[in-house]
Amino acid sequence: MMGVLNHLSTLLLLSLLPPALSHVVNKFSDVPQCKNFFMQGTTPNLPGILYDGIFKNEGRYKPICQKYNNAYRFATLYDTTNRIPVFSAYTFTGYTTGRPDDPWMIEPQLEEKNNSPEMQKIGVVQYKNQADNNDYGHGQDPTDYKGVNRGHLFPNSHAHDLETQESTFTLTNIVPQVVSFNGGSWNEMEKKVREKLETDCINNNGKIEAYVVTGAVPSKKNTLNNRVNIPELLWTAFCCYNDKKKEWMAEAHWGRNQKEDEGKTLKPETLGALEEMLKKYHTDGTKVFPEDCPRGPKPTTSS
Repeated sequence: MMGVLNHLSTLLLLSLLPPALSHVVNKFSDVPQCKNFFMQGTTPNLPGILYDGIFKNEGRYKPICQKYNNAYRFATLYDTTNRIPVFSAYTFTGYTTGRPDDPWMIEPQLEEKNNSPEMQKIGVVQYKNQADNNDYGHGQDPTDYKGVNRGHLFPNSHAHDLETQESTFTLTNIVPQVVSFNGGSWNEMEKKVREKLETDCINNNGKIEAYVVTGAVPSKKNTLNNRVNIPELLWTAFCCYNDKKKEWMAEAHWGRNQKEDEGKTLKPETLGALEEMLKKYHTDGTKVFPEDCPRGPKPTTSS
């Protein structure tokens, strides 16, 4: 009898736990492994979209705990109206070289909540709530369709192993990015940031660890295939503990999603400057990382 009661108690406890296999969730904090992609488990504040972990429009904005090969790889807030991510958040712990063969995938649960919690290879149908290959010129040169290509928010070059690299090739982690910008200043910035994360972001256990959030600001009318918003701006920031200096450090970058001349660079900015810039789109209260991250001096000019 006692064994039966213990079994029933276990079943009751399991029924009260959050759905650990959920991929599209109500809140990032529903899945502990997903919450860990954010510094101190704290999501960004983007007033009008997300504030203190609460979404203004749950029908439009969907938090995704990006799951691939039975493991959570990173977190994405997805805009089903613009069909692009608002941001992707990940922890940087080192990187591996190479690049997968672009096995593009989608998030099944954006179409139907009872679908598989694992990202899946793209089918031939047009998806209602997310982008698909046809939007990016399926059958065309995939590196340059109407002046844009697939721009990662979580770059595969920042992934610590092959499977995590592969997981970044979901269109829920992708925005239409102007080719010269994606392959130019943005690509160069990603390389320099990666080098800095490897050398400066060593925690008190002697391991590489940094929190990164990369986002996109949608344009008002510019779209790809009359479905997918072409962002006007991309931004990124990291925060980490530097054990050598015994202090937290942060850095940010942003750039306009437009054609650019060869050799253009994106200068490092303070976290405070990024948040001030983002206030133009999200008003006061915009915050990418918790208070432990240094904001730096307030910017004297805006861009």
